[in-house]
Amino acid sequence: MCCHETAKPDKLAVIWSSADKEVARNMVFMYSKNAKKKGWWGDVCLVVWGPSGELLGQDADLQAELKEMLVAGVDVIACKACADNLGTTAQLEALGVRVFYVGQEVTAMLKNGWTVLTF
Repeated sequence: MCCHETAKPDKLAVIWSSADKEVARNMVFMYSKNAKKKGWWGDVCLVVWGPSGELLGQDADLQAELKEMLVAGVDVIACKACADNLGTTAQLEALGVRVFYVGQEVTAMLKNGWTVLTF
């Protein structure tokens, strides 16, 4: 059977736009960190988009969990337009999040077969 399997994409983009802390802790952060740490996916990119960036910029518990994700090797990016609008750009950058206009990056992920999970 393995000789007939098609190559499976090994890239996961987790798009997080929810401002719900419990969704962040119990789904987004937990899955993203474990997906990378345990090798479920080769590449894991967490996309912080919209209200999630404001929550992350204000919540010390999530900031601590973010550090663990970064250490595990999760790539974390945030939408600059959203962060600028919400006044969180400097906070997110200080946390180690790469902040830039992500529309083109997300479009490339979609066109290049990344698996996308949204919250």
